[in-house]
Amino acid sequence: MSDDLVLSIKNLSFSFNNKKMIYDDFNLELKRGELICIVGESGKGKSTLFELICNNLKPQKGIIKVKKISSIYQDPYSSFHPSYKILEQIKDVVDNDTLNNELNKLCLELNLSKEFLLKKPHELSGGQLQRCSILRSLLMKPDLLLVDEATSALDNIISLEVMKLLIKYLDKCAILMITHDISLANWCADEIIDLNRLKNEK
Repeated sequence: MSDDLVLSIKNLSFSFNNKKMIYDDFNLELKRGELICIVGESGKGKSTLFELICNNLKPQKGIIKVKKISSIYQDPYSSFHPSYKILEQIKDVVDNDTLNNELNKLCLELNLSKEFLLKKPHELSGGQLQRCSILRSLLMKPDLLLVDEATSALDNIISLEVMKLLIKYLDKCAILMITHDISLANWCADEIIDLNRLKNEK
């Protein structure tokens, strides 16, 4: 893969239990600096695509090449271990130099009090915990950021601030984002892949 290419999917085919194909000869390339939105009805394969990219599912056919990934999911409570403080879980995946140099700046940009990082997940609201999840993902310095409805738990003002921050981060990575919000996709995406239309064309 070239330096700018962070995701390459070629001739991907996938189905569960050899039933109806969810992906049939699907191709996608994503370069650093690009934001692509995946839209479509429930059950059309949006989250399945992320699972394939993360190698949690195996395709029947095709090749997926990807550089370093971090993910932000819709439900932040499933992203953290319930028994440990947030900061401890961030330290598990982020090096000390990055923590020392970038933690304060990102907390400020996310409107996130550092006191939240000393709490356990159940001690935070869904919106607070989601901002912790976004913080952790950005501190991991991914080449590809997978974003699955990541702002749906945030109020409109915080959601807009977070999206602006993610877009600003595009100088360091590429973003592949699942959303049901077509207006959001039209606002931020370089390209929109509509899985409803994709299936109708097959």
